[in-house]
Amino acid sequence: MNGRRKWNRNERESFRHSIEGIAYTMKHEFHMRVHAAAAVVVFLAAAALKLQAEEWLWLLSAVAAVWVTELMNTAIERAVDLASPGESELAKIAKDTAAGAVLVSSIYAVAVGAIVLGPPLWEKLFG
Repeated sequence: MNGRRKWNRNERESFRHSIEGIAYTMKHEFHMRVHAAAAVVVFLAAAALKLQAEEWLWLLSAVAAVWVTELMNTAIERAVDLASPGESELAKIAKDTAAGAVLVSSIYAVAVGAIVLGPPLWEKLFG
């Protein structure tokens, strides 16, 4: 044996389901596609500016925070729709709170982007 453990069937299935959840959200949620496009722009800018590893980590954490909250928001919205198909104040609160989490993580991401990318971008553009 080469020392590498093979994934069992349940692990492969769990991984596949996780990818399907991300793909579903990307396909059905406009804002997830916006977040993905923003991440591409941020990572291209970071590469062009030749940022250090620590700066990349901050950007990666910000992108991950937004993606995780958007995925959770989608899960909560679908679960609430299933449990409460009609109008409900509690359903509205659950959905609004989940959307608020996405807003908070997005504000965090913008702040990180401004702090990390702002100075080197300013220097590159305006010397």
